[in-house]
Amino acid sequence: MTISGREQPLIRVLYDESRPDLREPAHPRPVRLYLWEPDHPPAAPAPLVVISHGTGGSGGDMEWLTRPLHEAGFRVMALDHHGNNFVDGYEPEGFLHVWERPRDVSFALDALAREQPLGPVGVAGFSLGGYTAAALAGARIDPQIVWAVLTGAVPLPDIPEFPGVLEALRKKYPEDESLLLVLDSAGADLLDSRVRAVFQVAPGAGGFVTPESLATVQVPVEIRWGGADTVNPYEVDTRPYLEHIPTASGRSAGPDVRHDDFFAPEPADPTVRIRVGREAAAFFLQHLG
Repeated sequence: MTISGREQPLIRVLYDESRPDLREPAHPRPVRLYLWEPDHPPAAPAPLVVISHGTGGSGGDMEWLTRPLHEAGFRVMALDHHGNNFVDGYEPEGFLHVWERPRDVSFALDALAREQPLGPVGVAGFSLGGYTAAALAGARIDPQIVWAVLTGAVPLPDIPEFPGVLEALRKKYPEDESLLLVLDSAGADLLDSRVRAVFQVAPGAGGFVTPESLATVQVPVEIRWGGADTVNPYEVDTRPYLEHIPTASGRSAGPDVRHDDFFAPEPADPTVRIRVGREAAAFFLQHLG
């Protein structure tokens, strides 16, 4: 646990005893939190916004979302998803067992709630974090699609952060029976009733979620995407959320905005992160108070 000044988060590492560490299965799964408390705490519990990073990223590298939310008065929590963050390194399950990400968020919310009452909760997510946010509102992965990808019947899109990720998973779990056991969790209902609003940015895994589950989402959902995004293209990854979630609305962040513009050191559009961060803050102010 560290504290590094007013603008820096409190950093904590919690351990989920119900799930194993991907490298050391005898140990519990680590969940690292980055927590910003409001500068002027209200009398009642402050609204909390949870931020889920994209594939291979880190909660500590999401300042373009954490800063405007913190400045708007929210309590803000970002987190690192085990096996899928650059702080600790990568494991194939971290990239392919995406349904473990929403469980990280619910586990962290449980831990915070044991310490003090939670205010209204919202979740914002970038890229695969966009799926994470939607899953907490009711979106569910289709296990049949996952199985088709794991067995090679459907090609897996390139993952630049982890080339050969599917081969690495098969090497780690050589028996089909092991993969089948995993699928028991893939289609689980990960709804967390504490989540009252969702903000997705260039969301991923839209082609893996079932339209039927998206139709059950009841909380407000706002979506932003890049018109030039070739990593999570609109038609494949954003359209399913926008069309099938009855409460969803959204708009393009710009026709020339790429996926990389949300994290690259030299984005083609240097304004997009500022704009989308402010829009996320405005959205949560409207729906969380």
